[in-house]
Amino acid sequence: MSRPPAPVFLERRSYRRRRLMDAARLLPVVGALLFLVPLLWGPGPGESASTAEGMIYIFAVWAGLIVLAAVLARRLADTGADTGAGNGAGTGAGNGANKTLPERRERAE
Repeated sequence: MSRPPAPVFLERRSYRRRRLMDAARLLPVVGALLFLVPLLWGPGPGESASTAEGMIYIFAVWAGLIVLAAVLARRLADTGADTGAGNGAGTGAGNGANKTLPERRERAE
């Protein structure tokens, strides 16, 4: 009888980094959906549409997206420094993707 395969567990850092990357990829989609919400606001009976409320909402969503993008970028940069991605030890180090331009030229020669 064969043993059932052991469960696969990801390292906590890499799991968190992947979830942060997923959140960063999803942020523009969420932003686009949030920008479309004022289109669903219809004026009530006997009311006219208020553009001021819509513009305040759009500005608030815009500012919130900027803050969320900054937080995600900072956390991704912090986790990248912890895993060694910034020093060429991460993925892509074999082709010189993480090296500066002079280092790439030296390697090519």
